[in-house]
Amino acid sequence: MELLLLVSLSSVLALSLIVLLFKHKLSGGPKLPPGSFGWPILGETIEFLFGNPEKFVGDRMRRYSSTVFKTKILGEKVAVFCGPAGNKFIFSNEQKLVTEWRPHSMQKLMRSYEAKSPAPPPTNPNDSKTKVLRQPGFLKPEALSRFMEQMDSTTQQHMKLHWEGQSKVLVFPVSKNFTLSLASKFFLGLNEHDRITRLANEFDDVSLGLHSIPWKIPGTIFYNASNGATAIRKALLSVIREKKEALANGARSHDILTYMVAAADPATGRMMPETEIADKMMGLLTAGYSTVAGAITFLMKFVAERPDIYDRILAEQLEIKKSKNPGETLVWEDIQKMKYSWNVTSEVLRLTPPLQGTFREAMTDITYEGYTIPKGWKIYWTVSSTNKDPTYFPDPETFDPARYEEGNAALPPYTYVPFGGGPRLCPGKEYARLVILTFLHNVVNRFKWELVDPKEKIIEDMMPAPSKGLPVRLIPHSA
Repeated sequence: MELLLLVSLSSVLALSLIVLLFKHKLSGGPKLPPGSFGWPILGETIEFLFGNPEKFVGDRMRRYSSTVFKTKILGEKVAVFCGPAGNKFIFSNEQKLVTEWRPHSMQKLMRSYEAKSPAPPPTNPNDSKTKVLRQPGFLKPEALSRFMEQMDSTTQQHMKLHWEGQSKVLVFPVSKNFTLSLASKFFLGLNEHDRITRLANEFDDVSLGLHSIPWKIPGTIFYNASNGATAIRKALLSVIREKKEALANGARSHDILTYMVAAADPATGRMMPETEIADKMMGLLTAGYSTVAGAITFLMKFVAERPDIYDRILAEQLEIKKSKNPGETLVWEDIQKMKYSWNVTSEVLRLTPPLQGTFREAMTDITYEGYTIPKGWKIYWTVSSTNKDPTYFPDPETFDPARYEEGNAALPPYTYVPFGGGPRLCPGKEYARLVILTFLHNVVNRFKWELVDPKEKIIEDMMPAPSKGLPVRLIPHSA
């Protein structure tokens, strides 16, 4: 639908081409990075959204500059920072020179995130929004370790419901059901499995719409995402009100929603509005299920393609299983023993990062590599400028978990950054690690698996996905 609408604008764009004839004749002003703003109005949004984001960046690095180039996407002038030096610059200058920015589609879907214009830069990097997620320490190892028993029990139940007794499984949709169920327990404190997981399709629509053209026209990605967000927000508001009532009656629980409902801003004493809580929880749930499910799916794919790697994972996980009493769940110490399994996962995240990149905004004029990035410009940070660079990863298309083994040369700083870095290092990194390794422990101790379609196409998007959902053939271990 979006493509048809874009084509319908072609006549307007053709008349506007005259603008391009003058842009190189302009003199004076700051020296901007090399690159192109593309078409008037649309810029290079079509190539960015409907092509391969990794190819989009790689092609322009080769054409313009391997360090920084300019473009126009999603209605904004953007400087794309590349390579380890670009990663270091962004990670080292959070809330100094750059600040968080969300695309307009994301702002409109998560309405409490919508930026006011002009927006003053935060005076404190630990602003109230950040404090909600980081200050209580919900995503720190000591808090996550208390969730391990429930995480393993939920994973075992998921295996019984969706894997055991099946000859084939569609890994991607089943993984999304699993990660959404876990996220509902951890973030919302919900035990009713289907209360949020029944909205899986709506969460899928929202995930697709986070990076889209914000046209609310029937049939477009953003239209479907808006409807999905409305349904999710309604369900979350119901959960929030029930949580408030339970707290008023003396109930206590240890989850992020409880903290959001009960906590007041220390400076103003203001309680967070219910709609704002709902939007934040929608963002957390979306991030907590979609990216982790993608990582699990591609882990299953790569392991199926390499029986030698499967055998080493199985050996490691069997040792952990043998150390447990019957019925005993995994504990934090067991996760720390899964070193080879995490090396394999790390290589999966390098080859198919669950999220290609994120945006920042220049808080002031920035000088970088001899160029000026004007205040207000957006900055795009992406893992794809280093994760397949042969300078840092020899034979980069080869799946090789040995890259991360102890004794091998350490990877150069700022080259392997699937979780970002600096003050905005993904706070869910440890949560994702626990979910992925707990899943892997349970699935590998039950099955071997084969790809039904070894040549299944991968949809190269901001969040890569297998085109058919990755069907696998299950081979249960004999008793």
